[in-house]
Amino acid sequence: MEMTWWQTILIAIVEGLTEFLPVSSTGHMIIAQKILNVPSSEFIKAFTVIIQFGAILSVIVLYYNRFLQSSDFYWKLFIAFIPAAVLGFLFSDKIDTLLESVTVVAIMLILGGILMLFVDTWFNKPSKDQTISSKKAFFIGLAQCVAMIPGISRSMATIVGGMAQKLTRKDAAEFSFFLAVPTMFAASAYKLLKLVTNTESQAILVQNIDILIIGNLVAFIVAILAIKFFIGFITKYGFKAFGIYRIIVGTILLILLMQGYDLSII
Repeated sequence: MEMTWWQTILIAIVEGLTEFLPVSSTGHMIIAQKILNVPSSEFIKAFTVIIQFGAILSVIVLYYNRFLQSSDFYWKLFIAFIPAAVLGFLFSDKIDTLLESVTVVAIMLILGGILMLFVDTWFNKPSKDQTISSKKAFFIGLAQCVAMIPGISRSMATIVGGMAQKLTRKDAAEFSFFLAVPTMFAASAYKLLKLVTNTESQAILVQNIDILIIGNLVAFIVAILAIKFFIGFITKYGFKAFGIYRIIVGTILLILLMQGYDLSII
């Protein structure tokens, strides 16, 4: 077994809590992996992506009526999805390398946190028309590409991208959730495909199927609670608290690194 049950549950809780918050789920799972002393392996890397299936399902369950809309809804998601899909395919290996760098995560947490402090001042100027055009959808998709750097946060990038297109905080956040479905499904399916098409990985997958099931289940339940909290919180208070949190976590990580603590994932 690649991980113990309690390690699986804790990492899945981190995924569910942070996937839709602008704090970087990938960065937090890297940190959690280190704190829990989970060594890096192809399966562990795949696990942290595959349990996103659970988070995806939470969006579909909470917003099922929105997914029953016209084909135009899916067309906008497709347009927004394309930029990240292309870059993800071209630079998959380089992204995997960055996923092992706690230093990159720490720096991006701080820089993103500084941005979060000013998001409400710079971008909270919604227009009366909250319709998401193809142009707006594509711009949000471009913004999502920035989140391929660990520590940036896909949620943060797409929400800021949406607010820059004069969407309200709530509408920008909800479109971010919807865009997460094809984006995270593609990333998860790609990792799963790589496992099932490799003979050695197939055996590891079979041996750890229970780990994947429990990880997705926990991520699903926690993500539902996180989404409900997040929408209510940002509608009332905005993003400053998330910026402060990111800066604190990133600073602590950098201090530990400068003091010689080994935070690398082996």
